[in-house]
Amino acid sequence: MMLRAALVLAIALQATAPAPDASPPRDPRNWPTPVMDTVPPTVPALRKGAVLVLSKTNGFRDPDQIAAANKAVGEIVRGIGYDIFVTENAAVMNPRDLARFSVVVLNSTSGTIFDDKQRAAFKTWIEQGGGVVLLHGAGGDPSYDWAWYPQVLIGAQFIGHTGRPKQFQQGTIDVIDRSNPATRDLPAKWVRTEEWYSFDRVPTGYGTRILATLDETSYEPFPERVRMGSPHPIIWTRCIGKGRMFFSALGHKAETYAEPLHRKLIAGAIRWAAGRKC
Repeated sequence: MMLRAALVLAIALQATAPAPDASPPRDPRNWPTPVMDTVPPTVPALRKGAVLVLSKTNGFRDPDQIAAANKAVGEIVRGIGYDIFVTENAAVMNPRDLARFSVVVLNSTSGTIFDDKQRAAFKTWIEQGGGVVLLHGAGGDPSYDWAWYPQVLIGAQFIGHTGRPKQFQQGTIDVIDRSNPATRDLPAKWVRTEEWYSFDRVPTGYGTRILATLDETSYEPFPERVRMGSPHPIIWTRCIGKGRMFFSALGHKAETYAEPLHRKLIAGAIRWAAGRKC
């Protein structure tokens, strides 16, 4: 009887135990519950040429990085002399509010954050002459349910980044185009530590200009699937209708927004995006 009871207990415990390969629960700090915004925020009075910073995340979120980047972008924008409005409310993407801004900075936005009307407003605003700066995770979702975003706006689909235990490595960026204010004063070879992004292709068309590439011989693309070969674009621009798109894959860690060269890149990107020519 004792043996039978022990056997029944063992079977019961096995049935209630988690599977050995079950994924651990996601940290809500990094994976917040998705929320779709429908009521726009109250935007204060702003001077012409203001900058909107949106850091809405319905996918992966690094709160420390977002806070550091928002702070840095705020300091940079005010230093340039522009007004700024920072929000996590994606309903700001409406024709009335977008008309008040010359530049939109998407700070590591992730997941599905816009409904159909908000997508249409954002797309039209860019095509009619708006300038958008995409920082790091804003181009780092593994898939998108809005095809226009990776195919037209960015021009490439993110496929992964260097992974653990080699997630953050020192690598060399080759600045190959100095015609943009963002790269004009950068060194020809920029050595820094980053979580290095990879994409399914080199973006082309839509007036694409590759501003900087990543030297894959300077670090270890790991896992192997993130190896792109040469060229491996890391910073580029595109012309979308009358508008402008600037993408930088840099900036995973919060402390990178204190780097003088990184701040110089972001400042130049915002100046360029605020211009009238692509």
